[in-house]
Amino acid sequence: MLEDHAKLVSLLNLAGEVVGRKKLQKIVYILKKLDYPFQEKYQFHFYGPYSEELTFRIEELCNLGFINEIKETKGGYHQYRYTLTEEGSEFLSRYQINMPKLCEFIKDLNDQNSKFLELVSTILYFNNLSKDEIVNKVKVVKKKQNYSDGDIQQAFAYIEQLKNKQSAS
Repeated sequence: MLEDHAKLVSLLNLAGEVVGRKKLQKIVYILKKLDYPFQEKYQFHFYGPYSEELTFRIEELCNLGFINEIKETKGGYHQYRYTLTEEGSEFLSRYQINMPKLCEFIKDLNDQNSKFLELVSTILYFNNLSKDEIVNKVKVVKKKQNYSDGDIQQAFAYIEQLKNKQSAS
């Protein structure tokens, strides 16, 4: 029943720490697009793909004491830091989560900044369009982020790298 919760706890266990709600949203979305079995539904929002389900699930895990959510104030805005608790590790020990090579992806994704993951997840969200259409869409829906052509090409290259790593597993 709590298998989807256990998958998120496993993700945090492997990451060690994720800094930022947006970053956590994007990591889960990108992993889902790489065919990892995350069930959360996403819709397009201000910062790209967003899952209300994931927000509620994380809140439940915090309320259960399985995840620590530490709120920090940085330069006029709030940032959240997520880590696994001892209770979370104990909870995770009751589940057999089978997601091969997940550790490699999580560490790689977690090393990226939130703005870049926002771009990558936005590109993946519109993956039913042609590359040119995706580029045009990104320039419209992410106009305020002011992504350069170089940023967009870097994101496409990163997605290819992730897909190649996935197919090698």
